[in-house]
Amino acid sequence: MLFYSMEERKEQQMDQKLFTKNFTLLIMGQVSSLFGNYILRLALSMYVLEAAGSATVFAGILSIAAVPAIVLSPLGGILADRADRRVVMAALDALTGASVLCTAVFVSKDNAIAVISVLLVVLSVLGAFETPVVQACIPQMLSGDNIIRGNAVVNQAASISYLTGPLLGGILYAAFGLKLVMYASVVCFFVTALLECFIKLRFRPRDYQGNILSMARDDFLSSVRFIGKERTDIMKMLILAALSRFFVMGVTLVGFPFIVRTILGLDAKYYGGAESMLAAAAILGSIAAGLLTGKLKFGRQYLMLAAIGACMIPAGAVFLFSLGAVVRYAVNTAAFCGMQAAISMFSIYAVSKIQQNTPDHLLGKVMAYTSAITMCTQPIGQVVYGFLFDRFREAVWLVLIPSGVVVCVIGAASAGFFRRLDEKQGDGVGNPQAGD
Repeated sequence: MLFYSMEERKEQQMDQKLFTKNFTLLIMGQVSSLFGNYILRLALSMYVLEAAGSATVFAGILSIAAVPAIVLSPLGGILADRADRRVVMAALDALTGASVLCTAVFVSKDNAIAVISVLLVVLSVLGAFETPVVQACIPQMLSGDNIIRGNAVVNQAASISYLTGPLLGGILYAAFGLKLVMYASVVCFFVTALLECFIKLRFRPRDYQGNILSMARDDFLSSVRFIGKERTDIMKMLILAALSRFFVMGVTLVGFPFIVRTILGLDAKYYGGAESMLAAAAILGSIAAGLLTGKLKFGRQYLMLAAIGACMIPAGAVFLFSLGAVVRYAVNTAAFCGMQAAISMFSIYAVSKIQQNTPDHLLGKVMAYTSAITMCTQPIGQVVYGFLFDRFREAVWLVLIPSGVVVCVIGAASAGFFRRLDEKQGDGVGNPQAGD
């Protein structure tokens, strides 16, 4: 049985400091790890594209590498709930660094495609185990509204790393080649592992009578029962988060570059500038989520969903009028930035609410489901919108406006759900700790 005493819970609730030693170490580690990941993946993508001469080959490698992350996420959740999370995080980052180091040593022109493919699969597997562990640590370190603020800071760190990592990775790759970038990323991963060694988290082993397979089965069934029967509101939250990702990622990752480059006929500098603004919008959205914590009631989160849809409508409507390419580009960039900020805020609040209302002994598994569902819906959205934008390339407003209306309807329909959930959990107390 894993639980916190009333004294421990009161102590946790009274400590409202956000940047505790544990959380500061976690954020520093995440910045280092994410930065290493982004510079590495940029360099690997450039190298494979140059070696294979085909975007299809690289896309295929990435697709295959993503499968283990989806399949193994539930096992990562079980590990997060059964093992010492600090030890797991440090071990996984050390293994990541070691895997990249081995690849850097053995990679050559003759075996590059095969070796890099294996590395990407290994990184995907390690990521499947690490993501739920990191997400489960946040409510263990923080309490109450600080869980939302903490998730906002994590989101900001990811966005800033995404904004700067590929840029520096491209510069390093162009100047020094693949291996130096790989060695730089190895340093980042080992630094992360070192920082995580200094994190202090309570860990109380849970006894289980039986073998590992039966334990994994029982843990899996208990978590499914929790979100499927005991707390169906969490399942509904997961569905809403998945739907929002389906629309936003499909439209943003597929539709926006298609509109800028193909429909409007603008060159790469326009798209590059828009990409930077989208990253900035994500950062601003996460900052806003942190600043509005305690001021914006969770019962009003349906407005964030509606805002996503509302931004899609003008992006499509601008194509109904005889306007220049630059004007359409400006309107679309502003609209997509609005979507990015809104989805950033909604995701932070949704994940935080799930964390706050999930017992500690199930937290890793529920976070793993959140990650797996997101990973599944995003490529589906990209495929669907890839087809739609190609089919309606002469009238993209037929894609954007109906999509915006649908998302607005989803937001309006979810208003009652968010209000009831806010009333039910109105005390705002952090993650409930319970035994099984």
